[in-house]
Amino acid sequence: MTDPSLLDSIGFNAQGLVPAIAQQHDTGEVLMLAWMNREAIAETLATGRVCYYSRSRGGLWRKGETSGQVQRLIELRMDCDGDALLVLVDQPGVACHTGRRDCFYRAAHDDGWREVADVRIAPEDLYPGGGHR
Repeated sequence: MTDPSLLDSIGFNAQGLVPAIAQQHDTGEVLMLAWMNREAIAETLATGRVCYYSRSRGGLWRKGETSGQVQRLIELRMDCDGDALLVLVDQPGVACHTGRRDCFYRAAHDDGWREVADVRIAPEDLYPGGGHR
């Protein structure tokens, strides 16, 4: 069980959420940004499998539950203000529901946004039923 004082020290927003940046622990690759609530953090710490809060679904989102692209927790860190988390993970496959390694695959250029990363796994192969995350 997670020490409640650990969760009490996190600065959740008015919706009870805190932004969480997922980073590959050994390469420093920034994979994605998601949200966590108290329950998601407690579950992540208890199981070692990263769990987020899905704002669109209004509930817990266990990363990889439909795609198989599970994130294993290496370390959870909090920023200096206590209002953002860094989730150091082991992500063997892709992190993005588009089938890319990370969610930050568009770069600003003079003529607009350009895709700078290729799809590694077709989304229909990640989500055969059509849903994502």
